[in-house]
Parts: sequence; C-alpha cells; structure tokens
Amino acid sequence: MSYDDQPQAESKGGTPVYKRILELFEAEGVNTLFGIPDPNFVHLFLEAEKRGWTVVSPHHEASAVHMAAAAARITGKPALCIATLGPGLANAMPGIQCAKVENDPVIILGGQRARVTERRVRRGRIQFVRQEPMIEDSVKFSSSIEYADQTDEIVREAIRVAMSGTPGPAYIEYPSHVLLEELEPEAALPPARYRLTDAGADGDRIAEAVKLIKAAKHPILLVGHAVHTTKSGEKLKELALKMNCPVIQTSGGTAYIEGIEDRTFQYVFSDASIDAVEESDLVVAVGTELGEPLHYGRWRHWYAGEATRKWIYIQQDATAIGVNRPIDVPLVGDLRAVLPQLSRAIGDALPEAASLRRFMKDGQAELDELAVEAGEKTDGSGNVAMNTAQFVVEATKAFPKDGILIRDGGATVIYQWTYSQSKPHDVIWNQNYGHIGTGLPYATGAMLADEAATGKKRPGMLLTSDSSFLFHVGELEVAVRKNLTLVCVVGVDFQWGLEVGVYKRTFGQGTAETGTHWSDKVRFDKIGEGFGGHGEYVREAKDLGPAIKAAYERGGLTVIHVPIDPKANSEEMPKYEKFRTWYAEGTQ
Repeated sequence: MSYDDQPQAESKGGTPVYKRILELFEAEGVNTLFGIPDPNFVHLFLEAEKRGWTVVSPHHEASAVHMAAAAARITGKPALCIATLGPGLANAMPGIQCAKVENDPVIILGGQRARVTERRVRRGRIQFVRQEPMIEDSVKFSSSIEYADQTDEIVREAIRVAMSGTPGPAYIEYPSHVLLEELEPEAALPPARYRLTDAGADGDRIAEAVKLIKAAKHPILLVGHAVHTTKSGEKLKELALKMNCPVIQTSGGTAYIEGIEDRTFQYVFSDASIDAVEESDLVVAVGTELGEPLHYGRWRHWYAGEATRKWIYIQQDATAIGVNRPIDVPLVGDLRAVLPQLSRAIGDALPEAASLRRFMKDGQAELDELAVEAGEKTDGSGNVAMNTAQFVVEATKAFPKDGILIRDGGATVIYQWTYSQSKPHDVIWNQNYGHIGTGLPYATGAMLADEAATGKKRPGMLLTSDSSFLFHVGELEVAVRKNLTLVCVVGVDFQWGLEVGVYKRTFGQGTAETGTHWSDKVRFDKIGEGFGGHGEYVREAKDLGPAIKAAYERGGLTVIHVPIDPKANSEEMPKYEKFRTWYAEGTQ
C-alpha cells in the first residue's frame, strides 16, 4: 500500500494503542510478530523491534499466518500476526482457515480504513472490503478496536477465546482512526489475572480415573497433538512412567517425548501400536479429538474390545466429551495441570503393563526391518530414480538429534509415517486440514519463534516433495535473511503423486492423468542458490546422508533436489489402505 497520509499526532504522554497491543502480548510471553507492514502497522513494527521482538515479514500473508501457527505450536503460547486491509486479509484467508481446523491459537490483527471512510455511501473505494463478514466464520472470535479504551478488553477476549476449550484463531480489526490514540499508562495484567489458566480436573473424577488405572492389566496412553502444542511432554512422560504402559501417538502426534521414545508407537503406521490397541483394556486419551484418523476410538482396531475397554479422556474442551465416543471418566481441564494431578494421585509407579517389553522389541524390530526393506528398493544408481522409501530412510537417518522436523507433501508424508528412522521431539506439519504447502512457512515460523523463546538456535529439516514445496517457495528468502540452519530435502517427481495414484486406481494404467503433471525442467537446488542459499543435486541414496551432514556443518539454508521414482510414489505408498480407512464415509 502506497498511501502515506497517516496522522502523525504528537504524544500527550499516554500509551499509544499500538504500543499497548504489544504490552498485552508481552504479558503472555509473546515476542514474535509476523506480517507485511503497511501504514496501519509501521508504528507497531518499529516499536516491536525496539522492544527486542523477532519481527518477520514473509512474502505472502498466508505465510504470515502459517508462521504464527507454527510459532504457537513450538512455544505453547498464542501467536500474533498482521495483515493489511483488503487484499492482505484476503491473502491471509487460507492460513486463517487452516489455523481454525488445525486448532492453532493465532491472533490476526487486520488493518482497515478509518470508519468515517468505511461507513460512507460511496463507490470505488481503494483497497477496501468489509473484512469481518469475510473472516468471522473462520475464527473463534472477531471484534474491532473502535475506541482506544477498548484495546485491553478486546485483545484479552481474543486471547481468552483463542486459548480456551479447543484452541483456534481470533481476529481483531485495527482501523486507522485509532492508530495513534492513547491510553492512560498502566501495567498489563498477567494471564492468570484475566483468564482461566492451568485449570485442574475435578478431584472426584481424578479418584475414579486412578481406580480404573490401577485395576487395568493392559492400559495404554493415547497421546494427541495437544500434548506437544501445550508443551506438556515432561508431564506426560511422568504419567507414562507411573503407568508403565505403551504410549500410542495419534496421526498428528508424531513428535516423540524425550525419554520414552522406545515405548511410543504411531497408531496404525506401527504394527506394535495395533497390537497394543487391540489388547488394551483401558485407554487414557490425552489431548486428542478422537477423530477420523483414530477411527473415533470405536471401529477397526478398537472394535473387538469395545464392550469391555474403559476410557479416561483428558480434554480442555468440555463440549468435546462424549461426542465421538462414550467416555467412562472425563477429566476436563488444562493438560498442564491435569497430567500432574493424575500422576500425584497414582502415587508410586505401577507394575509394568503386560506385553510392554514385547511391544518395545517389536516396534524397534519393525523400524529395522523397514530400513532393510527400503534398502532393497531402487536407490537412484540405475535408470530408475530413487524409491521414496529410500528417500525417507536416508533423510531421517541424517536428521539432527536436537532438530525441528517439518513435514509437507502428500504421498511423501505417507511414506514418512511408515519409514521414518528418527524420533524427533518436535514435529510440525498439517495433520487435520491436509493443507499442503505449509512446510516452508511452518519451518521458518517454528525455528524463529523457538529461538526467540529459548535463545538457542536449533537446526531444522523440511522433508517435503516438489509440488508442495512450490506453494510458498518465496519464504526461502526469509530463511536466508534470518540465517536459519534449515535443510530442505525435496523429493522430485514432477507430478502430484497422490492425484496420479487416484487416476490409476480409478481408470487403470494408461489414462491421460490430466492436470497432474508439470515441467521436468525445474531444479530446486538452483532455486535454493538463487535465493542466496546452497543447493545440492543428489541422485543416489548413498549420497543423501553425507549431503545432509555437510549442509548442517556448513550452516545456513540448503535445498537438496532428490529425484524420486514417479511410479513408486503414486502406486506403492506404504499402508495406503490404512490411510484410506480414515475416509470411510458414512460408516463411522
């Protein structure tokens, strides 16, 4: 936006609205800001940088929301991003809708024309659309700061709603007539003074849960993504060691908790997980929606034991209790409070659950067997490109132990679920909405927010495929600008792999596969170099690990172009028949 006629009023000694907004977020422990500033936001951006915030301008407003979503997940706090009026908010909409489905507590601050302009009966207004009606169905809360003295209550309500129940995004409109309005200076309230935080569960329900846990012979912990986004891993670990049982991840919960990696298994994509589920007589479900990827906890692998299996459900959103399946003991509260409550009530560690050692042995054996099986597939040394299984095995073997893993793509993500050889403690990906293309903004947002929160620079790996990588390829520049040690390992088959597979399953071999193939002239390593990073072209599996190791030793951005077999990537997706059961329309 090129207009520059914003009022430049002299301060009367109060706190300007833009400064107060930052103070309110600082009280929540937030110190990152994402978005492309226009005249509505230049004061806010300049002040944020002066205050030591990490301020990041991406190359698309949707990326700003994705970055903020990743920041919320990696820090366990609400996140702030902005979008300019009109087209800026329109560009942000895919990210906002994604944040809604992914349960990300992102606060979107949207610029707008002054109300005196907006409410005129006129035609042909520049860069203008009524934004709240466009956005309100995609957020949990929507409001506008019309007067300076509304700032505190509106920002607090946005955060309160975004963080309560099932988390999600909130929208605050920021019209230009309040930009330089001032408030009386006062200290910002800490979160616990204006909203419910760390709410514990009812004591009687805790006692009922402990009784069930102590009576169970084959208990399991079913761990959802919220355990990671609330930073409750250590508290979950304590409970897992007290219960002495297997830990089953939901599809979205593929980040491992440090110290219990060997007893943690991915639902469906680990055979040990299926055995543990089918044998279980008690499930303690933690921070999961019990959705389609879990067969609602009722069908397929759950079905045989449904009549006798007991369920304890730890969930912040009381309205979620009993929706997808009946629950025996609901524990309603914040995971950060309820998990320690339950651990304390259990007391001493319980005897080791039956079959735990067998599951641990079988789980590791399966990973080892998968690595051997992948090694028998094409490795790129002949006339056929590398099999995606080899691509995943070699890339994940080289994943740095302290790194952040970001996943993106369609078919390649399905391969990752099965063949991944690493057990990262932080995984960022789009698990509910299936919104491909989020990888690069997720990577930059998570890495920058993590550094801002901890003061430590951690390496990141984006394991992705070509079609998804191209969505927001411009955000490579952010990685270079911010000097992130990010290695993007891109599997390249010049097609939409899942969609090619749909054509083949629908019409058989030889169909035209219209709309699923694109130019084979693209070189992603060269794109990385063009953005100021480093590029590598790796054809053979034996060279992938060394290339990744060298990239981390070198630091900065590296994009590794890896040709993968288009036939295998569209036809041989591992355990695809299990993935398809998530979409059993009308039968669940």
